[in-house]
Amino acid sequence: MDEQTEELRDLFVETTGAEEVTEDQAEDRGDLADTVPAEEAEARVRELIERMHERYEFRSTLDDDALVRVVTRFFADESDAEIAEALAVDEGTVFDARMDLHLTRETDRDAPFAMDELRELIVADVPLEERVDRLDADAETVDHYSQVIEADLRSTRANGRFADEFAELLTDADLRDSHAADARESGLEEAAEDIETNTQL
Repeated sequence: MDEQTEELRDLFVETTGAEEVTEDQAEDRGDLADTVPAEEAEARVRELIERMHERYEFRSTLDDDALVRVVTRFFADESDAEIAEALAVDEGTVFDARMDLHLTRETDRDAPFAMDELRELIVADVPLEERVDRLDADAETVDHYSQVIEADLRSTRANGRFADEFAELLTDADLRDSHAADARESGLEEAAEDIETNTQL
């Protein structure tokens, strides 16, 4: 063992309290679908949804069975239109469900106004009616994009835990890392900054 390797080992032991890398730690991260049976993955997704129900007030009217399908189809890269067709509901219902479940897409932030400005208004607890006036947009549009920001804020406060756990159950390691990185870069980091700013105020 050379000096550099020994230093790394000492750092590992100091950080983890473990004397050696276990077999599980040494294994490559693979496709979790290969190790978690589909039925078990679905049951665990349902448990996460139930925990979210206990913690948050859902806007969606879908039952848990339908919400499980929203999650699984979202991570199968289906569009809201495809998910809506499969569930025999409208796209707005799917969107509401995704926001409740902290599942956002890049395209969710393509607003006709500055999302940063809307985010500041939400963090400052400005009512929807006033947000509409400030942004010179219709109430339906402002409400739609407000849901995206509020979903980001809730997810940030939970350290992205729910979306990450859904992803861990339903995607492989590479896709999971990519999804988490994209979500944070596009919305969660900004939301966290706003939370920090609001706290300082």
